[in-house]
Amino acid sequence: MTAFTRFIALGDSMTEGMCDEIVDGKYRGWADRTADTLAKANPDFTYINLAIRGKLLNQVIDDQIPAAVTHITGPETLVSFHAGANDVLRPNYQADAAFAKYEKGISELAKTQATVIVFTVVDRVEGNGKTAQLWHERFSAFNVNVRDVAKKYGAIIIEADDAKWLADLRFLAKDRLHLNSDGHWRLSQAVLEKLGKDFDPNWKIPLAPARKKSWVRKNSENLFWIISFVIPWIWRRIRGRSSGDGRSAKYETPVSWK
Repeated sequence: MTAFTRFIALGDSMTEGMCDEIVDGKYRGWADRTADTLAKANPDFTYINLAIRGKLLNQVIDDQIPAAVTHITGPETLVSFHAGANDVLRPNYQADAAFAKYEKGISELAKTQATVIVFTVVDRVEGNGKTAQLWHERFSAFNVNVRDVAKKYGAIIIEADDAKWLADLRFLAKDRLHLNSDGHWRLSQAVLEKLGKDFDPNWKIPLAPARKKSWVRKNSENLFWIISFVIPWIWRRIRGRSSGDGRSAKYETPVSWK
């Protein structure tokens, strides 16, 4: 079992930790929580988190990977790569081009001999309409590519299929896209278990069945979601803007993590 001396987290809002609790002005997130445990085994452990919300696959590959490579020292450096979901959500998404970019990124990380972890995503959401079907088609194909690339380059894969609870909206924030604090904690424990580190097995316990919501409450929540999250997202797309514009990463250089 590898005793990691450094953890470098790459990606978008999921790895930045959006919608988790805020610590020292920054979202905590599953990656910070994972680093908490990894640091206990090594007093010299350091942590880098280059993830920035809204970043597309090519931005993570072109900007974050070169920065990460300068801090990788071999298998004792753990690198997480979680990117591509923002691309899949775009109307002009081109699967073949995205799959090729994804493999390019993992191949570059594999050359460094770092220990690399990648992630599949939930490929089914509530509902039976065209949007739900399109989500399933795109993300199931995305997952197949992630699995193929992981196998080809020897990356560790964190399977969404092993965490069915992720499909429960109660683990998501009000935007219905990012994990809430409980969701981030559970994901961190899933990662730690996969790495053979200390973890809390309670992460696998699903919540009790949700009570059925009234028609009024359900529709009120849907309206709130559309006004608060969907319309602003569409408006940013129209203007060619991203939620990550002008933002820098949480920890751009190695931070001693205790």
